[in-house]
Amino acid sequence: MANGLADRLYRGEANINIVGRRKMWFMVAAALIVIAIGSFLIRGFHLGIEFSGGTQFTLPASVGSVDAAKSAVAKAIDTAGVSGEASIGTVQQVGSGNDASFTVRTGSLSQEQSTSVKDALVKDLGVPADRISDDLVSAAWGGQVTQQALLGLGIFLVLVMGYLVIRFEWRMAAAAVSTLLLDLVLTAGVYSLVGFEVTPSTVIGFLTILGFSLYDVVVVFDKVQENTRGITAGSTRTYGEATNLAVNQTLMRSINTGLVALLPVGGLLFIGAGLLGAGTLKDLGLVLFVGMGLGVLSSIMFASPMLAALKDQEPRIKAHNARVLARRSSGRSGDVARGERTRPAAVPATEGEVPALAGSTPRPGARPSGKRSTNRGGGAGNRPSGGQKRR
Repeated sequence: MANGLADRLYRGEANINIVGRRKMWFMVAAALIVIAIGSFLIRGFHLGIEFSGGTQFTLPASVGSVDAAKSAVAKAIDTAGVSGEASIGTVQQVGSGNDASFTVRTGSLSQEQSTSVKDALVKDLGVPADRISDDLVSAAWGGQVTQQALLGLGIFLVLVMGYLVIRFEWRMAAAAVSTLLLDLVLTAGVYSLVGFEVTPSTVIGFLTILGFSLYDVVVVFDKVQENTRGITAGSTRTYGEATNLAVNQTLMRSINTGLVALLPVGGLLFIGAGLLGAGTLKDLGLVLFVGMGLGVLSSIMFASPMLAALKDQEPRIKAHNARVLARRSSGRSGDVARGERTRPAAVPATEGEVPALAGSTPRPGARPSGKRSTNRGGGAGNRPSGGQKRR
């Protein structure tokens, strides 16, 4: 059965009713948006040091582990007497083996306080002072990154709208941009709910997933345009049904594209950041993995249903859909009527029908009952033809 489904998916013949269930998809999307916005308001975001500001200490690999690095910095903060001003933030391992180092981020410290904590670390760990570094990070830099990212996002959306309006039409452009915004909101919601740290790499990843989502949506919309070209000239398929056919025809391509894109990103995240300890890759890989996964789902279950909903409001398409449904309804009624007229003689007549004449088996040479003679004179139907002699 699984092989049969996979084979139908590859041929585009699975006939999965995605567009027909658009109300359900819209309700699911609305519920997820409400959850995401609620998380924004209640939980907020776990901002990295670049956005919130603070101090970052880098410790050598001889510390041992992430927990040991965190404990060492916490002890040094207590020793320096600034425990009430500097809370421990994110702790990451950078590199692996003897080349590994640990970065510990704390709240904002003055230069004097940071120097005191560093001196306490040197004394407690017994390492040279040049093996421990302290960096002060201002929140202004993260704010500048955010402003530039928002500016880039606005320019990107304007260019996308212009291209899609020229390439397709404004309804397809509106559906595509709505899908992109849905991807952004849901990805940000995942970050807020789970508590992933937001860094400049995360912001860059947000802009990257827009291009991937747009690519998949354009592929589907191109097939929709092919299936619906001149659709109002016929009356066999509604616009929503033609759109659903396009989704089924490109469904396997969307799945394959998503898997091929997620595999290297997953390797970047789980192998590069997880096994090899490349902590700088974690932020970028995480947002790409989450955003691309949501992008694949939204391009299938949201973009095309949204397009069909917008097109169904167009008077020309609305009239076409009504004509198709009316023709189907009349066709079913005609089939029922023809079935009643052609009921075999052996079937008993139901109440209200005129009973068949007894002994109505046709005589040899008699005309079929469907070709009655227009001569209604008594017995005229049995008269011989003019060229035949009477015996």
